[in-house]
Amino acid sequence: MDYTFCGDYYLPNLLPTQEEEYDIGIYGQRYFRYIKEHDKILFINLLTTEKLNEHVAEVDTRAQTMESMLVKQIAEQEGINEVLKEQNQMEWVQCMNNIRNRVEEIINKEIFK
Repeated sequence: MDYTFCGDYYLPNLLPTQEEEYDIGIYGQRYFRYIKEHDKILFINLLTTEKLNEHVAEVDTRAQTMESMLVKQIAEQEGINEVLKEQNQMEWVQCMNNIRNRVEEIINKEIFK
């Protein structure tokens, strides 16, 4: 192991291992910010074990899967379909935006509990 003289001390030259790159979406970014501000112990543990990006990416993937599934289910329950989209696009857009906003609230409650 190599050491560097810094002030009065010799410090080891520690280099982090190369972490795998992950695509992190909006839910992952929100979760990262949340644990960094509100769950510092979890954040530091994941950071020091070099599993932070993997964990955040996993949470993001679960949230995106949940989002697509819930939007589809709620739209079916409320009768929002392609027929409505063809007949009245503005109403369809309003309904889908309403559904997406409700689903986003559900996911945020699940992620941040």
